[in-house]
Amino acid sequence: MDFFKDTADFIAGSAANVHTHRPFLAIAASVALGLTLGSLWSAEKSHRTRTIASPLQSFQKPLSDKDKQSLVIPLDVLPGARDVSTPYGSIRVYEWGPEDGPKVLLVHGISTPCLSLGGLAHSLVDRGCRVLIFDLFGRGYSDAPADLPQDDRLFTTQILLALTSSPLSWTGASSGQFALVGYSLGGGIAAAFASHFPNLLSSLVLLAPSGLLRDSHISWQSRVLYAKGLIPEGVVSRLVKGRLKAGPLVKPKHSNGTSHDEKIGVEDALTEELTASPRQVLSRAYPSLTTPAAVAWQVENHQGFVPSFISSLRHGPVPQESQLENWKRLGSYLTQRREQKDTDNLPHDKVLIVLGETDNVIVKDDIVEDASAALEGNAQFKYFSIGHEFPSVKYDELAAQLVEFWN
Repeated sequence: MDFFKDTADFIAGSAANVHTHRPFLAIAASVALGLTLGSLWSAEKSHRTRTIASPLQSFQKPLSDKDKQSLVIPLDVLPGARDVSTPYGSIRVYEWGPEDGPKVLLVHGISTPCLSLGGLAHSLVDRGCRVLIFDLFGRGYSDAPADLPQDDRLFTTQILLALTSSPLSWTGASSGQFALVGYSLGGGIAAAFASHFPNLLSSLVLLAPSGLLRDSHISWQSRVLYAKGLIPEGVVSRLVKGRLKAGPLVKPKHSNGTSHDEKIGVEDALTEELTASPRQVLSRAYPSLTTPAAVAWQVENHQGFVPSFISSLRHGPVPQESQLENWKRLGSYLTQRREQKDTDNLPHDKVLIVLGETDNVIVKDDIVEDASAALEGNAQFKYFSIGHEFPSVKYDELAAQLVEFWN
């Protein structure tokens, strides 16, 4: 990031002019000490706070029609809204579609609320599915646990909490199981969940999933920024918030995604998830809503968003080194399941992995190689000729492909 280069230049310049700039250095040292103490105070305060409330808690209830219309993310942005009280904070859940339709659970990415998959959810309901979608902790209208890392264990728990809030049975013997679809960070979450609860699922679909990101692709700037303790937490939060407020960068797409020697950082993940399209309709009730607008609203209005974003990058199911065991466990299960069958392998016995051919974050060639090996060949791949943003742009075409795969 430019921050690191600017800091290095400042330090080098200050060392060369130490005799002429002592007063300025003293001021800089005082500022640095203040930031450090402020960070320590913030960290101590966060330990005393178990939950960071979502913007819902600041609303006066009941809301007037005028207040509802003024919200950037309306409370009825998607059908079937409910707020679920849990020991980890409230979770915003949406569920709609035919009660007797095939059940589909969608899990969204790191920087967006679940609205980003609203187009896909609507398209699946159009095809007869019962869809459940929820805001991950610290996004949209879900609270954020302040005293727990946002790792695959916490997200697995959140999935189970969202499912048990349904008036329908999603996990019982008569439920018919459900299809789990995860996008980006949600793909890593879905793979981890499936590795522990495969019997609950009718199928697993991963859209440009995290979880197998090679260590060699992560930039050193991102390592430093998100390595807890290297930089005061207050400084990290300010830098990340400023970057999130700046919105997506404009970067050229590679014909085959990121090259093998290119490093990726938080800017790439942010840029890819926030790519919008003029034809994009995420909410049919509010068709003008876009993903960038929703993320910008989160940055300014959800006090738990930036901490959740940072925690998800630090602890979430992103790098290969922390998630390979989960993928291998799932692969072993699928192999055993296939070997116990007398008939040929059925489509839902394989994990469907859908990738963008010009994705700057999830490298197509890498994920095909690594996922095939970890899942012991129990994977099927499909591609879109665009980047990481395909689930929120090509949602109708994607829904058709998913239904075809399930059938």
